[in-house]
Amino acid sequence: MSGIGARPNEHVVRSEFVASPDDPSRDWELVLRESHHRMKNTLTLLGASVRRDFTRAGPKDVSVAVDRFERRIVAFGRLYQLLSDNDDPLPVSIEGFFENLCGALSEAVLAPAGIRCEAAIASGTLPASQCHRLALMLTELVTNAAKHAFPNKKGALIRIDMARRDGAWFCTVADNGIGATGPLQGTGSRILEGLARSIHARLHGEAGQGGTRVTIVMPAA
Repeated sequence: MSGIGARPNEHVVRSEFVASPDDPSRDWELVLRESHHRMKNTLTLLGASVRRDFTRAGPKDVSVAVDRFERRIVAFGRLYQLLSDNDDPLPVSIEGFFENLCGALSEAVLAPAGIRCEAAIASGTLPASQCHRLALMLTELVTNAAKHAFPNKKGALIRIDMARRDGAWFCTVADNGIGATGPLQGTGSRILEGLARSIHARLHGEAGQGGTRVTIVMPAA
């Protein structure tokens, strides 16, 4: 499976990936791979939504199911717009950008699965290209958690935190599901590692009975 590791188990697993400078010649290939991977995951989620809503919908409920499905397609469109590559050299507001991203992720991915989303985003600015790469990474981590962390969705929660300290940005995605038991693996994780290299970031993973937490550490300069 794609994602941060196999689930479940009770023991604590910690892993770290230290990113080295990316090869510029592979930058466009990385973005293409992420785009294809994101589309595959989107179609999987939409397919599951169709099966769930329409198989249990009676004749009177079909229009409601269609309306719900249409709203989710619109939400995915908003999410993809935020994830679109942006080479604008001007800095963008971290708080505004990532609050919009968290809202789109909640509407498109989490709320339909019965998962709550909490976010705490510090103020500041970053180049648009860095925001874009971080957004791709956060989206992969959130989608992975939504797909694999909650076989029993009661009280499911994903929290996203972005804070600046000690000359670096710390971007964390944490869930209260079943803990991942293996190191970074799968297509999604290889893309995460490539994106981390492209912004000179590091990935730290920790999992246990309380869930899984992955932190992206990126130099602030």
